[in-house]
Amino acid sequence: MTDDTRLFNSVAPLRNVAALVALINRVETRMVGLPGMAVFYGPSGYGKTTAAIYAANKFDAYQVQVKSAWTAKKLCEAILIDQGVKPARTIADMVDQVSEELARTGRPLLIDEADHLVTRNMVEIVRDIYEGSGATVILIGEELLPQKLQAWERVHGRMLDWVGALPGNADDLEHLAPLYCPGINLSEGLKSHLLKVSNKSIRRMCINLGRVHEFAQTRGLKAVSQADWGSATFFTGEAPAPRRKLA
Repeated sequence: MTDDTRLFNSVAPLRNVAALVALINRVETRMVGLPGMAVFYGPSGYGKTTAAIYAANKFDAYQVQVKSAWTAKKLCEAILIDQGVKPARTIADMVDQVSEELARTGRPLLIDEADHLVTRNMVEIVRDIYEGSGATVILIGEELLPQKLQAWERVHGRMLDWVGALPGNADDLEHLAPLYCPGINLSEGLKSHLLKVSNKSIRRMCINLGRVHEFAQTRGLKAVSQADWGSATFFTGEAPAPRRKLA
């Protein structure tokens, strides 16, 4: 079994992986005449990108992660590269290329970090791609992405659904523990404490499980309780207090 397969098997039960898979499946199987765009949104750290990677593999979808400095040309080029198509010279021709490939293959398009589409005024490009292909197009972004998209009525009106990512819970922690803290038994008290200080963030849960694993390894422990952990600290995401002037 490859490392990728182990990773996908490990993240598959996470609630947000299941939520995104269900959303894509709903858009893919929509009735004729219904819109084919949707948004998966939520706070940073909720595991949206992990869910997107899993979903891209499950549905054999095209996937791009938008960067803050991208232009419309770079967006189209990135999608075409993922499609294995040589980009044309103009943006208009590239939009047609992307649309044609989506229509030909019937594969979904997942666009992560989609907030940058709004910031860089590239939302209409994505609508053009959708209109030209009729393909499933999923935008993945931060908590306020649905509100940001209201400024583009023609895009907003083509959404089949809006699904919010869920906060991490005890079940997610149980699935993540073998991946980020392998071979170590965590007490129920320590798991409850870790979940609380991680503040529902999947990313922080992973970081803190890694800390417990390092803690156990350096002490030769196969099990860690709240008493073992003692005054050791977890990562909360809060910025450290300013230090005094250093000598």
